[in-house]
Amino acid sequence: MNVFYEESGSLKAASIIEDNNTSLQVQTQHGKRAKVKAAAVLLRFEHHSLNEFMERARQVAEEIEPGFLWEACGDAEFSFGALAEDYFGHQPQAEEAAGLLMRLQATPTHFYKKGKGRFKPAPPEALEAALASIERKRKQAELQADYVASLTRSELPGAFRPVLANLLYKPDRSTVEAKALEEACSQLKLSPPRLLEQCGAFTSTLDYHFGRFLFEHFPLGTGFDGALVSAGTDEVTGSLNELQPGPASAFSIDDETTTEIDDAFSVTPLENGNWRIGVHIAAPALGIEADSDLDAEARKRMSTVYFPGGKVTMLPQPVIDRFTLSEGRDCPALSMYVEVDPDFRILSRRTVLERVHISRNLHHNMLDAKFDDDAVAAGRADFEFGEELLLLYRFAVCLERQRGKSENRVQRSDYSFYVEDDRVRIVPRKRGAPLDKLVSELMILVNGEWARLLGDANLPGLYRTQVSGKVKMSTVAAPHEGLGLAQYIWASSPLRRYADLANQRQLISVVRESAPAYPPRDQTLFEVMRGFELAYDAYAEFQRSMERFWCLRWLLQEQPTEVRAEVIRDDLARFQAIPLVCRVPSMPQLPSGTIVELGPSDIDLIELALRCEYISTVEPSSAEA
Repeated sequence: MNVFYEESGSLKAASIIEDNNTSLQVQTQHGKRAKVKAAAVLLRFEHHSLNEFMERARQVAEEIEPGFLWEACGDAEFSFGALAEDYFGHQPQAEEAAGLLMRLQATPTHFYKKGKGRFKPAPPEALEAALASIERKRKQAELQADYVASLTRSELPGAFRPVLANLLYKPDRSTVEAKALEEACSQLKLSPPRLLEQCGAFTSTLDYHFGRFLFEHFPLGTGFDGALVSAGTDEVTGSLNELQPGPASAFSIDDETTTEIDDAFSVTPLENGNWRIGVHIAAPALGIEADSDLDAEARKRMSTVYFPGGKVTMLPQPVIDRFTLSEGRDCPALSMYVEVDPDFRILSRRTVLERVHISRNLHHNMLDAKFDDDAVAAGRADFEFGEELLLLYRFAVCLERQRGKSENRVQRSDYSFYVEDDRVRIVPRKRGAPLDKLVSELMILVNGEWARLLGDANLPGLYRTQVSGKVKMSTVAAPHEGLGLAQYIWASSPLRRYADLANQRQLISVVRESAPAYPPRDQTLFEVMRGFELAYDAYAEFQRSMERFWCLRWLLQEQPTEVRAEVIRDDLARFQAIPLVCRVPSMPQLPSGTIVELGPSDIDLIELALRCEYISTVEPSSAEA
């Protein structure tokens, strides 16, 4: 005797070895012994071969058209045996009954299982929906196969264009496009970006990386609403006319590509033999009201995004043009003046809102070769604003000493990237060069002084603090141990950073003795602080990744067979010619600071990776040469 039974949703046949009424000991068609509950048995039959029985039952099931069966069974619940008798028109043979049961159980769209061997026809509307779903899936499978075929031929399906950014940066794996891309990548053993690159989805690897950044941070694009372009430039006219002209002309020091000129300096000799030194900061807060549409857009961006070959500004260009400290103009400025004696001791400080005349915009490329360490040591000032720069540098050195910082710290190089016609120049600049020290110390001075002003006025601001080595932002003044200051804010770049713009609003209220934009316990500054830190970190990471991209492009462009690098630790080394760090697994264990020759290869501009092989160690005398 044999049985046809259900186990874990599957229909099986077996021969009875022992019948214990409530359970059976059986041997399946594959020779395996098993225990089956009597309640799971659907049919008992005599048949010389289980394999033949199951094969015939499957043939019967395949011959049954489920739609016809659904129409024939009525609306009520039924047992498979009764339906089999009606369907076949006679007492069904075991394989016929089993085949019909197989068809019922294999067609859940048409028949709902209600118990042991019992079913109920699906309602017409449910069946229609289920069949429509099956048809959609069939068409989707066909479409997916077509997409896969196109992708494996390095052809981009037209339907991929509108969803390309999602496929590259945040694929929805439930979509047919994402499934097709994943399948094609698996077949070709390529990553999605690499395969899409082969299909011409993006014109360059630069577009790929910049596209990711835009997708994550500027999904609506980097342009400004047209209504914002004129905002912030009209209202300032009246405010500018109310400002008194400053007592001195000023000059700025920036990179030649800078358009957001936030800061400028002035030096004036006084009759008593002292000097009046001015630090002048652009004042866009005069024309950008808190909570205005323009302010909301600036707050959404939080900062200008810088990267080699481009930038995304925090403010619309016409607004920048109105407030930037361009030469030949009288510009609204928040200025700090200090009077210093010949030994550069600060005798007095004051902060004012004024119009300052900008006589010159100086650039690093004009000054770096003239105003260097040798010129400073020799007191040479035979260039434009040379005397003023020498005096400011000496003042900066005194400021650095007063903060308890050493002039003899190890200085590495900074690098400027210039991208022209898809070629890149990477120009090293010694960190701590006279111009850099001059600017940085005066910025530290003004930001520290203005942090003190806000603290004395008991006003919140966006302070930069450092205690126990950790730098963070706070709305309450606290020491910045790294700078050696009792308090410190960012307020010297209001055209580029929203934190500086917000702080400038607070400072203007102190100078004008008016109501602050952000009173104590106001939640706005807390929200700005959290948003600014997140955006600033993300922008900095993007800038680092793009600098790495252009370093790799430089290697492809220049094609050096050997490069010199300095060992950082273990297998990590820093290139000397460009700001690139890489791992060198083949490098022997060497002390930090050792100079080595490396051979770069296998540059991947999508993964921003390369391979470096150790060639040799450079002897100290050779390295110094």
